[in-house]
Amino acid sequence: MKDTVRQVVVLVSAVLAIVGSFIGSGAAGGTPIQDAAGGALGANATPIAPAGPAFSIWSVIYLGLIAYAIWQLLPAQRTDPRQRRLGYPIAASLILNAAWILSIQFDQLALSVPVIALLLVVLVWAFRLCLATPPRTIVETIVTDGTVGLYLGWVCVATAANVAALLTDVGFTGFGIDADVWAVVVVLIAGGIGVLLAVYGTGRLAPTVSLCWGLAWLAVGRLAGSLVSVPAAVTAIVMVVVVLAVTLLLRLTRGRASRTADARARSRGTASGTAGAGA
Repeated sequence: MKDTVRQVVVLVSAVLAIVGSFIGSGAAGGTPIQDAAGGALGANATPIAPAGPAFSIWSVIYLGLIAYAIWQLLPAQRTDPRQRRLGYPIAASLILNAAWILSIQFDQLALSVPVIALLLVVLVWAFRLCLATPPRTIVETIVTDGTVGLYLGWVCVATAANVAALLTDVGFTGFGIDADVWAVVVVLIAGGIGVLLAVYGTGRLAPTVSLCWGLAWLAVGRLAGSLVSVPAAVTAIVMVVVVLAVTLLLRLTRGRASRTADARARSRGTASGTAGAGA
């Protein structure tokens, strides 16, 4: 019964998140996120804001979340130990997502920052759980690990943009330090987080893809938007290259180590079989 409750909670949470996304897009009568809260989260509101097309990644993330919510309903997942650990953290992330959208819709920008920070913490938790036990099938890899990874990478960028939007909204002047300098520092931090995720995840692609997607569109926004910041754009491009390079290097290293371990295991098996035959 507890497993069934968990499955239903995940499904209901996914529905709430999807409804929230429609409200946030303006399709269900709400104000589009980029226009809500006085436009504080608009593409040209701060030097850290990604260009508008960056947010299309939400469509992919929501598709993955819907796929996960449906997949985890299958009888085979009901008592799966991995899903027992992951179900509620993912459900919590979906509810926090909806709560963040509501906070923006009600112009509560100050409230949105702790909400998205908590969302980031929950996604890090879910990512750790994904790494703790490997997926059993390619479908599970895509709908669970892939979705959580994409979600986490994007929320890292979104959190930085959200904090910058709040500081700008309350009139933070950066202690007299030039805005371009602050932008470079924040982008470096975001890139550093991307490197940490790559190292901790030993080359997992999903977090890198979404985080680099956000940084790339940040660069576009700072070069082609009305708020130009060449230092921020160049730093974002450099961080994209660095995060991708570290991720691919770690992935190749992990693959090589795995192949070496398999070869050694086969070699030991062959030697054991030969010894057994001789005995």
